[in-house]
Amino acid sequence: MESEDMLGLGDGAGPSSSQPGEVLPGPSSQPGEVLPPPPPNPPQMATQSGPFSTEPVEVLPPPPPLPPQMAQKPPEAPRVLTKRPGQGRAGRPVKLLCNHFRVGFSNLQDSFHYDVKITGERGVNGVNGNGNEKEVVSKILCRRIMDKVKEIYGETELGNKDFAYDGEKSLFTVGPLKSNNIECIVVIDDERSSRRPIGNGSPSQIEQSKKRREDRGEKFKVEITFAAKISMKTLQAVIQGEVSDKAQDALRVLDIVLRQHASRKGYLLVRQSFFHWSFAPLVELGGGVTGCRGYHISFRPTQSGLSLNMDVSTTMLIKENEVIEFLLANQGVDNPWKINWSKAKQVLKGVRIATLHNRMEFKIIGFSEKPCKDQLFSMKVRSQGNQEEPLQTVDVTVYDYFVNTKNTPLQKSADLPCLDVGRKRKPNYLPLELCRILPGQRYTKGLSSQQRTSLVEQSRQKPDERMQVLLKAMDVNNYNEDPLLRACNIKVDNQLVRLDGRVLDPPTLKFGKMEEAPRNGRWNFNNKTMVRAAKIGDWAIASFNSRIRSNEIMNMGRELQQCCGRRGLVMADCLGVLEEGPQDRNRNPVDRVERMLNQMKSRLPKPPHFLLCILPERKNSDLYGPWKKKFLSDLGVINQCIAPVNMKKVNDQYLTNVALKINAKVGGLNSVLSVEFAHRIPKISMKPTIIIGMDVSHGSPGHADSPSISAVVSSREWPLISRYRASVRTQSPKVEMIEALYKPLPSGKDAGMISELLVDFYQSCNPPPNVERKPQQMIVFRDGVSESQFDQVLNVELQAIYKACNHIEAGYKPKITMIVAQKNHHTKLFPGGGGPGNVQPGTIVDSQICHPRNFDFFLCPQAGPIGTSRPTHYHVLLDENDFSVDDLQILVHALSYVYQRSTTAISSVAPINYAHLAASQMQQFLKAEDLSETASRSGKGEGSVASGGGYSAPVPELPVLHRNVCNTMFFC
Repeated sequence: MESEDMLGLGDGAGPSSSQPGEVLPGPSSQPGEVLPPPPPNPPQMATQSGPFSTEPVEVLPPPPPLPPQMAQKPPEAPRVLTKRPGQGRAGRPVKLLCNHFRVGFSNLQDSFHYDVKITGERGVNGVNGNGNEKEVVSKILCRRIMDKVKEIYGETELGNKDFAYDGEKSLFTVGPLKSNNIECIVVIDDERSSRRPIGNGSPSQIEQSKKRREDRGEKFKVEITFAAKISMKTLQAVIQGEVSDKAQDALRVLDIVLRQHASRKGYLLVRQSFFHWSFAPLVELGGGVTGCRGYHISFRPTQSGLSLNMDVSTTMLIKENEVIEFLLANQGVDNPWKINWSKAKQVLKGVRIATLHNRMEFKIIGFSEKPCKDQLFSMKVRSQGNQEEPLQTVDVTVYDYFVNTKNTPLQKSADLPCLDVGRKRKPNYLPLELCRILPGQRYTKGLSSQQRTSLVEQSRQKPDERMQVLLKAMDVNNYNEDPLLRACNIKVDNQLVRLDGRVLDPPTLKFGKMEEAPRNGRWNFNNKTMVRAAKIGDWAIASFNSRIRSNEIMNMGRELQQCCGRRGLVMADCLGVLEEGPQDRNRNPVDRVERMLNQMKSRLPKPPHFLLCILPERKNSDLYGPWKKKFLSDLGVINQCIAPVNMKKVNDQYLTNVALKINAKVGGLNSVLSVEFAHRIPKISMKPTIIIGMDVSHGSPGHADSPSISAVVSSREWPLISRYRASVRTQSPKVEMIEALYKPLPSGKDAGMISELLVDFYQSCNPPPNVERKPQQMIVFRDGVSESQFDQVLNVELQAIYKACNHIEAGYKPKITMIVAQKNHHTKLFPGGGGPGNVQPGTIVDSQICHPRNFDFFLCPQAGPIGTSRPTHYHVLLDENDFSVDDLQILVHALSYVYQRSTTAISSVAPINYAHLAASQMQQFLKAEDLSETASRSGKGEGSVASGGGYSAPVPELPVLHRNVCNTMFFC
């Protein structure tokens, strides 16, 4: 929707003593039906070093230390994942198809794992320059070498055994090789650059070229050493529900067999996904980048046995083109003199090119320091062509060499740098215009917002189209003919799995005067009011968009005011419109925001309580981060950013979407669950329950040194479950486990996120009489972790939560239910009839394709009008609250309906989406200021987040949110 904040993020504000959040009761037909306003936030709560309390407490001296024998607790045994308690029964049954394929096996043969070490010619005949063997690391070269080993030594050393090789250090066979230690030597054409001529030639020329390559080919020594015996029978044990780490080794063997199968067909391998430009037409994304469609494939143990999960996948490729043309497109400039060569080096390093003048292949390592006409290199020549004279070394420019010596005219390269395709200490320069990028190379840098949008739009497939693509891929690959799978006695069915699912009924929602059950995962605010509407006093509009005229802005402001009024959100008259002057539009974003602030101070009689900001671009405005930092962190002014593409589209629906976000930010509630309003949610309404969502946002590709942002949001105002508050921290780059859940300080305080959120819950909840305020139950949703990290979540993050609880009050240990939500998986559900539409909203599957032992299920709450819906895969790691299967699944489904900025059910629970929004928005804060200055400016107080995870530089802290907005849904 076009009113979404930039980058899909929220903004923020809510009720506090110094902001506009006067909450009005929603219209009601019966007394006492309206939700009470949130209680005022009391002053600092004295629980950081003592029990929960809102009253000042006498600080007691610390107890004496325990004797060593009592103080040292025995280490706790590692927790294991919760076993599936049963299957749900709620909902109506439905027949489904799934992109899994049954795998049958019998009399499984053991596999043998061998370590592979490949060293180059210098490692065979001696040592290289630094005294070490030259070990080969290129996967492409390693595969060529092992193919040669099989060709030469297949009948002798390998005993005619097929093997699966991962391209690195592992090789697998069915049954053992003749010897536990095999050593052999092969010769490969000079790979030092694939400097092989390409194209066609006469048979005699080809043979002569081949002979020359063999003469200068490099020798490689291959050492194959026995490592372990892998019992494939462990797969049967896992399918029967047993816990077995060894089964992962067996699955790895099968996955490597699939990779080798794809490698021999010429596919580009990216982990468990395989791509080829012949699989489907390339997708033009702009900027010199194309999308290449392929498929992901992996074996998975399920309740119905082993299955092969296949899904359509897409990766980005560098477009085959001349290097200069690619750089112009990639940087969006119209001539080579505008190219940023520093950025060009980052993009092109490691890219393979072919020369146009002699059709040879090289790999780029960088650029020359000087332009082609000035870049010198040394070459040996004989004076005046006299063959009897000794060779002399002379310096010549790259330009002169190609023009005069090679008789190759250069039209564009004289004043441009050269490509360096040599080695670090031995450069080899080529003029740019003579180089062309070879096809089939991945583009690993971050995509622009336009490229991402184009990729999404052009990669969409209707469910029936996706099914046909997958069935065709199964036929083309014909896995049942793979010699290794046949040797393992494994056979793959070529039909989609049929399974039984259920469709959960949508929860009934409560609005101001009425209740309504959404249809097809959707609802609207026509003739409805917000369940708890706020009141906004002084407000103004700031516009950075020069395309929208002043009168249009004023009209939109009045229409927004009227639209909010119809929904119950009362807004005073707008104080005025602030427009950026033409002289400021070319300034840097920070200065533009500062000048807008100065204009606001000079023109408005008093600071506004709310600001509507009109940005010039959707999703990618450089102004977004500086604007948010200035008004959320420095000034504490609630604001909402919009970027209407076309004023004609600013209709009532658009303004209603904006109104929903504004109301959530200033402390209101748009809609709630009817059972939430009536305090009838099983388990949750009985005892104080805090619902938590956790996520980590990493820096974009190409920015490996950017700190990661961890965000934890928690519910507040219990017995409600629809309002949330966020706690956000920076942490070490690319670290997935959240580091600051528990952060004890030398002073005795806990600066962690869990403590902060528990205190907020305690202060904001509205318990019935004689019910305590501190949460007795926790439901924790964790996003963004893979199955291999579940143990860390249970034994690192969960333990940190326990420690934070015990720190805030000795012996305090609420019961915890911990659930991981996975969206980045490859299971898709289709209607059983195979029609063009998606599965119905509320479709749930907890049998057949789920884990044979662990408690997991697939849930698709959302409607899927475009493309193929992706269900969210939920894994219940721990359930100390003893939910019934139905109650837990219905709760998870309902939490997809409490997302305050939307009138549709979302694909996963709201707290996880809020955590993602909070982390992403705070990432914009870091972009708004120089990281090195942030690190030096940030306070070194007790809230500092220490660096960790092997990160050498200090992790910069986030700017602190202003006290007016820190307790609000600023991210909504």
